[in-house]
Amino acid sequence: MTFTAAQIAMIINGKIEGDATASVQSFGKIEEAVAGQLSFLANPKYEEYLYTTQASIIIVNDSLVLKQNITTTLVRVPDSYTAFATLLSKYQEMVTQKLQGIQQPSYIAESATLGDNIFVAAFVYISENVKLGNGVKLFAGVFLGNNVTVGDNTILHAGVKIYHDCKLGKNITVHAGTVIGSDGFGFAPQSDGIYKKVPQIGNVVIEDFVEIGANATIDRATIGSTLIKKGAKLDNLIQVAHNVEVGTNTVIAAQSGISGSTKIGNNVMIGGQAGIAGHITIADGSKI
Repeated sequence: MTFTAAQIAMIINGKIEGDATASVQSFGKIEEAVAGQLSFLANPKYEEYLYTTQASIIIVNDSLVLKQNITTTLVRVPDSYTAFATLLSKYQEMVTQKLQGIQQPSYIAESATLGDNIFVAAFVYISENVKLGNGVKLFAGVFLGNNVTVGDNTILHAGVKIYHDCKLGKNITVHAGTVIGSDGFGFAPQSDGIYKKVPQIGNVVIEDFVEIGANATIDRATIGSTLIKKGAKLDNLIQVAHNVEVGTNTVIAAQSGISGSTKIGNNVMIGGQAGIAGHITIADGSKI
């Protein structure tokens, strides 16, 4: 796909400085970009490349003061990083919108309800009473257990497994290999030294606009729900135990583990490899 500077500026509400007809067909890092590519400058550490890059169009901050003359076309915006993310999202949306239909072989139970404009890749398994919203995309190897609900425009990448009774909202992205709704780790020690399994009869509820990385695991509740609230972002290789609550717009980096029944507040930031004990409450806005 080809975009002109004028089209890009319209999408991100930017101001053009240079040739409005300049066009790009792909994206590149500012230090490596070639003619026909779009890049951006957000980190001052990379400003030196602004004067040597071959990129045809660069998104920059309004506040940037040029130290040398340049030949590339600039699109100025208040926040270049956010603008570039917006543009990439639009591009990705245009690509995924082309994916529609049901590939074979796949299995769809007769009792399942499918929305409009969905995509079901080969080797997807959709169990009894599953409900898919409009625009849902299911890539190869996705498994949806009985009574699973998946909201509008949610994307489940290859090999995602959603166990029975779990509920996913709208505009969610779950990356490859993630498992949602496996049993919580509940075992009662007995007098003879063995451990008796405690049945895990709850579910997992994931609200709108959540993104979950690859190979993450989110366990179902013993009773009630493990809850990931609206706008939360979870990185790869994260373990969320049974009955945990993750607050609105909370972000958790890779290899973090959260023990059972812990409640994490809104807008919390948790760094990589953090370990969180069970049955505690973490206040809104905390940084770990």
